[in-house]
Formats: sequence, structure tokens, C-alpha cells
Amino acid sequence: MSVLLLLQQRQQVTAAEVAAELEISPRTARRDLEALGMAGLPVYSLSGRHGGWRLAGGGRTDLSGLSQAEAQALFMVAGPQSSTTPEVKAALRKLVRALPEPFRVAAERAGTTTVIDQRRWGQRSVTRRDPTLLDDVREAVVQGWQLELDYTARTGESTTRTVEPLGLAAKAGTWYLVADTAAGLRTFRVDRIGGVRPTGRPSTVPPGFDLTQAWSLIADRVEDLRTPVVATARVHRDALRMLAFQLGERLRVGAADGEWVDIEVRGHHVRELANELCGYGASMDVLEPAELRIELRRLGEALVNRYGS
Repeated sequence: MSVLLLLQQRQQVTAAEVAAELEISPRTARRDLEALGMAGLPVYSLSGRHGGWRLAGGGRTDLSGLSQAEAQALFMVAGPQSSTTPEVKAALRKLVRALPEPFRVAAERAGTTTVIDQRRWGQRSVTRRDPTLLDDVREAVVQGWQLELDYTARTGESTTRTVEPLGLAAKAGTWYLVADTAAGLRTFRVDRIGGVRPTGRPSTVPPGFDLTQAWSLIADRVEDLRTPVVATARVHRDALRMLAFQLGERLRVGAADGEWVDIEVRGHHVRELANELCGYGASMDVLEPAELRIELRRLGEALVNRYGS
């Protein structure tokens, strides 16, 4: 495909030019050019001083299948990512050289005129290294290999189990393997995997499995487990925007009644949730649970005792 794209862009190339552009040997370039012609594609060679390889008919079809908007979107998303791997960056460099000339300048600008910083304001920069076995796990997912994993759970318990890899997901810099097991669909933090061994058997994918849908359900379930405290409250409309910024996905907004809005919030512990909400003072009326109301009253009394005089 890369050779065809180059032929389309330049109309005529030599084996040496192909070798230089695609970072392969001239011998490999000649072999690939010949293979394209033998495969029935409209590629032919011209001998002589100004000879080379051409695509019959001028080759003006966009062999990449990318529209201009698609090419720009690809470079805008992948190009500015600081976490983009060297392999992805090399692939983008090769692709931009092979794009049709009208697309090339816009694609290059899309990749160099955007910065993606995934930190929220006030967060420290944290450099996360990919887990040691991430490449091995990714290879098994892509190739469709069944795996035997050595895994250490959050509790410290170590087990060995056979899994059917279905996909990988990254959330907040942490990688997870989504896999089918004898006990059903499970997720495994890749940095807790101590060993990976292909069993030699192909993995089995459940009919109709969709990784995006599966991960959405998994993430919702994990979030519910991580934030078991559920509180209902009413908040003044003026405070809702700040509350949404603070709590993010832990906030559910309900019906509005004039200046007041019904909400549901989740937290890890009653005391932690009370600390998050007490700053809203009279702008919020917590209805349930009673334990949260008691903790808010305790915090209020402590503040009055400290600053009341």
C-alpha cells in the first residue's frame, strides 16, 4: 500500500527512491514493485536513463481511501499526543509523504498546530511508564491467542488462570486487559500481570462482542464499587456548575424546581463526601443519607467552635 501511494503521489519512482522513503533496502523495494505487477496491479517499469516504475493511467485515484477531512482528523488526534509511540510517529511520517499533494500540507499542519494536555488545571505532571508486559498482552490480543496469566489481585492474592483476550483499555494512564474467563467477563490491570504464556490455542470471542460497549459497562460497574456512598440533595442553580466541575461523573443532575435542582452524588466514604460538600453551605440541602447530614453538622459545629468568636 505504501508503494502504491508513492506511485500515485509521484507518478514515477525508482527502486532507490522507494527504499529511501520507506526505509527499506533497494533490493526489497525492487522485489515489492515487481510483486505488485505480478499480482495484477497496473504497475509497470520503464527502462533507460530516465526510467523507473509507473502506475498505469496516471494513478490519480486516492489509494489510501482517506478523504481530506479524514486525513486531517487522523493527524490532529494522533500527531500532537505526547504519549504517541515512536512506531506511530514513524507511520505518520510515512503516511504524510504518501498522501496526495493537496492533502499533505493540511495534514502536516493539523499535526503541528494542536497541543493535547490531558491534565486538569492544578494537577501535577505524572509520567507513567507502560507496564512491562503490555507489548506481550497487546500481541496476544491482536493475534488472537489464548493466554495463561500469572496475576496478583489488589488483595495481594496471586493466581494463574487461562483467559481469552478480547481487548485493551486505558483509563487515566492505567492499562486494563478485558478477557473472557471460566467465570465470565473480567478485567485485569496489566501492571499486575506477572507472566504471560500463550497456550497455543486461538482465543474465542463471544458472538456480537463489542469492546467499547463492554468497557462502558465495566467502567460504570467499577465506579459504582469505588463510590458506594450515594447521597441525594438539592443544590442552588448558581452552585451547580462548580459542583459539576468538582465531582465530574460522580454527579447526576435531576429535575429543576425554580432556582433549585435535584442531584445525586457518589463518594468513597461518608466523611470524605462531607468534606467535599460542606463548602457549599446554604447553597445545598443534603436530604439523604442521615449519616452524611450528621457528619456535615459535625463539620459545621467544628468550624463555629474554631471561628465563632
